[in-house]
Amino acid sequence: MAFYTGFKSCATLSTEGLHCIPFVRIDEDWIDDLFYRRQTFASWRDALRTKRLFKDWLLGTIPAQIEDLTEVIESWRPDVIVSETSMLGPMIVLHDKLKLPIAVYSTVIACLLPGPDIPPYGLGLPRRRWWSRPVIWMAERMRPLVVADFQRTANAIRGQYGLAPLDTTVTEYTGRMPLYLIPGVREFDYQRLDLPASVHYVGPCRWDQSRDSVPPEWLQELSEGTPLVHVTEGTMHAQKPLLLQAAAKGLADLPLQVIMTSGSHRDPAAIGLSDLAPNIRVESWVAHSDLLPRTDVVVTTGGAGTVSAILAAGIPLVIVPTEWDKPENARRVEEAGAGLCLSPSRCTPKRLRAAVEQVLGNPSFGDNAHRLAETWARYNDGPARAAGLLEQLARSHAKQRERTLCA
Repeated sequence: MAFYTGFKSCATLSTEGLHCIPFVRIDEDWIDDLFYRRQTFASWRDALRTKRLFKDWLLGTIPAQIEDLTEVIESWRPDVIVSETSMLGPMIVLHDKLKLPIAVYSTVIACLLPGPDIPPYGLGLPRRRWWSRPVIWMAERMRPLVVADFQRTANAIRGQYGLAPLDTTVTEYTGRMPLYLIPGVREFDYQRLDLPASVHYVGPCRWDQSRDSVPPEWLQELSEGTPLVHVTEGTMHAQKPLLLQAAAKGLADLPLQVIMTSGSHRDPAAIGLSDLAPNIRVESWVAHSDLLPRTDVVVTTGGAGTVSAILAAGIPLVIVPTEWDKPENARRVEEAGAGLCLSPSRCTPKRLRAAVEQVLGNPSFGDNAHRLAETWARYNDGPARAAGLLEQLARSHAKQRERTLCA
């Protein structure tokens, strides 16, 4: 097994003894800069600008992906390529050009593939009910217009490699790969039954610290009788720290212990998190496996890894969803009764404090979070499930290749 990824990820994976093949032609610094330039969808102009950035990232890097991966394939001869949903080169080009099986590994904990069981993904729309049908109807009719230029660009790229245009959207086409892995549970994803047989909910596949990591000593100093609130914007948030700043003011001097994490890419003092109230502590990062067992409520922007870890721990949430899959995660948490959603435009210190106090004061949020944790626990062998399905696909391809050679 080998990982094709950026130099920064290679450094982390290598500490675990894993073989890494770094990007050669993909400009990792350009991608980092793109993430810093993306915005929340505060306006249509922001949404259109972010869409252009995403197209440059998801499709513009495909030729570099193909050049790199072609060399890897020629020298390494893999039986299967596992590609995350944001690395489209293997799915859009290599699957058809080289007849090599591609397994999709979702970067989100709900399935991106469209279907009648859910509204269009990405907007955080409610499930299909009589009162939500007009909004869903409008979104479904707008969707082809929104993805049309993305589709044209993807087909132009396929044409460069002598491949026919896709007869469906890029997202739907990824569902035609022989294996599609989702690191979540079907129960959280609205019990979807409208998906192809290749889709498997394998459960969470988490890794948050190296084997030799030691919990920070200050965790032992936390009070047992005072509720603990963890506030995080995740590890990739690069915009204005609206959630952290609102929490620093709104939760100050309350009978709570507040642990805030800024992300290792940001200096807490540089984003306005100095001179905090005595009940608030800020760290760059704390492993979930160390902190969550002590936590009563998590306040977050709702990224996939964070939400998955929190629900597996049975902790209720307050989510202020910004972009990407976060509105969808927030909607599913709210519909499950395991937390509250507060829009970024309404995230004031006063409203955030009220949301935290409501979740702490209403036992139903904790009860529903524990119920979801029981579901998550039935999928506690996510990595083993995923590995078993990948091995099965690899054996199938190896046998097929052997039959072809013998024919």
